[in-house]
Amino acid sequence: MTDRLFRPAVQGGIRDSRSYTIFRMINAGLIVVICFVTLYPFLNVIAQAFSAEAYINSGQVNLIPRGFNVTTFGYVMGDPMFWRNYGNTVLYTVVATVIAMILTTTFAYALSKRNLKGRSFFIGVAVFTMFFNGGLIPNYILISTLGFKNTLWAIVIPNAISVFNLLVMKAFFENFPEDLEEAAAIDGLNTYGVLWKIVLPLSKAVIATMVLFYAVSFWNSWFTAFLYMDKAELYPVTVYLRNMLAAATGTDALGTAGTGEASQVASNVKAVTMLLTVLPIICLYPFIQKYFVSGVMLGSVKQ
Repeated sequence: MTDRLFRPAVQGGIRDSRSYTIFRMINAGLIVVICFVTLYPFLNVIAQAFSAEAYINSGQVNLIPRGFNVTTFGYVMGDPMFWRNYGNTVLYTVVATVIAMILTTTFAYALSKRNLKGRSFFIGVAVFTMFFNGGLIPNYILISTLGFKNTLWAIVIPNAISVFNLLVMKAFFENFPEDLEEAAAIDGLNTYGVLWKIVLPLSKAVIATMVLFYAVSFWNSWFTAFLYMDKAELYPVTVYLRNMLAAATGTDALGTAGTGEASQVASNVKAVTMLLTVLPIICLYPFIQKYFVSGVMLGSVKQ
């Protein structure tokens, strides 16, 4: 690939001009620099997560771990509550993403039909919620009144539909070939049959993209659980790690551990918590990466 970037291309017997070759070399160099600048903070976090306290505090850790140490990993992952909260996060993310995808997909498909009565009104209501909401206190009162506190639904229901994701899917469905739907209707399929058997199988790219968006959002969410849940065993792992980080940087500095261990944990608990939180999403991304770019772009250009 590098060889193709830098060697003069020959197309139809005509070589690239010298200026264009220089442009490609500069362009390739800029891409390498941008990639490095983007990756450096993450690589630095990984290095700090596995480094010893003395090297971290003296600022000697850059891209390679110094004084390899996994004390903080052992402290965090040795706590049974960590695994319970991790399981909560998986449960909350899976359930919330499934419900969000069902609601977003069906709502977007309905809004994509130009003959839908009240279509402009429903789109207006959806867009209105992007800019205005009831506020923190009214939302808290509403969730409490509905009996959702300390339940899964306090996390799932308030964030079940992202208007941005809704509009992206709506734009995609609007460009879906109407001939396919009409042919399916002639064959006897009703609206739900057309959506389930025709539209969704041909919408894998945009569905995979929306699943990624929702899953990342629910996985990283901590404030909703922090607000509506009072029991530690119901927290997602993000709240667990947030509380651990607050304790490690507080005056007690994890007083349950020995002095040396507490000092080591306090020195790189930020890096370890960030790494443990983002790792599952990084592992998930390669499996749906091929759908990501096309899924975002689909529906962006009118046919």
